[in-house]
Amino acid sequence: MDKNRMKSIIESILFAWGEPIKIGEISKILNIKPSMTKNILSEMAEEYEAENRGIVLKKANEMYQLKTKDENFTYINQLFKPNTRNSLSHSALEALSIIAYKQPVTKIEIDQIRGVKSDYILRSLVDKKLIAIKGKLDKPGKPSIYGTTDHFLSHFGLESIENLPELSFEENIENVENIMNESD
Repeated sequence: MDKNRMKSIIESILFAWGEPIKIGEISKILNIKPSMTKNILSEMAEEYEAENRGIVLKKANEMYQLKTKDENFTYINQLFKPNTRNSLSHSALEALSIIAYKQPVTKIEIDQIRGVKSDYILRSLVDKKLIAIKGKLDKPGKPSIYGTTDHFLSHFGLESIENLPELSFEENIENVENIMNESD
């Protein structure tokens, strides 16, 4: 099978599947080595970019997905009514950022940092597949530990958790000062 045919099949797979898919899955379907699949995916990503196409090939944790270009969002958004059910509240974003930066982390740690109970928020984030229970601590009560998911990476356009923006010391001090001022 020639390379152009393989690119066509891969593009169809990515389009039809919609969600991120592992290189190994694509390789099995095409019956080729994962290294060859990775090379083809890299070529495809470069071609999409060079041709200034409306889609891009995104990578997250060795998984690939076709997505629309970020700069086209305002146009695409005009087709859809805002879905408030899927939007994240300030509280959900707060808990999600704690989990993203401190993972693995327990509910108790999240509650302590936020200063409020997080049961509902955590259930909501698990339901949205942005976080998952990654295990249990070997402590009394066997508390669950939470971490982010591949869907989290895909949702926020990150290749890996290491791509989260660094929090500077000044931002941390400012956040603490804001919290202290709010409690006055």
